[in-house]
Amino acid sequence: MIEAVADDTRPRCRLYLITPASLLCDTDSLSKFSADLGSALDAGDVACVQLRLKQVSDDDWKRAAEILAPVVQSRDVAFILNDRVDLVTATGADGVHIGQEDLPYQEARRLLGPDRAIGVTCKSSRDLAVDAAEAGADYVAFGAFFESSTKSATTPADTEILSWWQNATTVPSVAIGGITELNCGPIVSAGADFLAVAGGVWAHSEGPAAGVSAINNAIDAALASSL
Repeated sequence: MIEAVADDTRPRCRLYLITPASLLCDTDSLSKFSADLGSALDAGDVACVQLRLKQVSDDDWKRAAEILAPVVQSRDVAFILNDRVDLVTATGADGVHIGQEDLPYQEARRLLGPDRAIGVTCKSSRDLAVDAAEAGADYVAFGAFFESSTKSATTPADTEILSWWQNATTVPSVAIGGITELNCGPIVSAGADFLAVAGGVWAHSEGPAAGVSAINNAIDAALASSL
């Protein structure tokens, strides 16, 4: 499961790592990427890795999961599929992230049972977030907070929604959309439980391991400044 790391004051915000949009699904490319992924996960705290693939076959999904899931799960990091509720059980994934246009939460829960994590995209909608939480979602995702190189931001979000959510419920929130080490401070201070990051790690100038380390350092700095 995706879990927050608690201290004496508040849960520590954690990194929710998303695979890069450029990920290729042939065996050689996946094997090379798995080495980079392992190095990134060893560089600092990561709560989960979401496998996000677009316009690829079921075989590609399964091949990617077969190669990447062991790298992730062997480090006690959750392995999450984007959208593909139908492949969670077959790939041994720990859960799924669904959008508003995907399978409804209730149907996803029926198919996956009580033990796998299900997160729900809520964009900038309080109503959608409340509905998802009341239905039993393991987390809700808000965003986009910044422009992203991996996904078009159709609904910009404001950090105030994170503060409101933290005060309203114990269901974790994930902030998403163009988040990097340089701009994540206000997101962390506002109360996000997780930072969903792709380009901020994979496109980091010093490599993905440095990206993970930098995000964690930025999280700690933001939490320290808000005490």
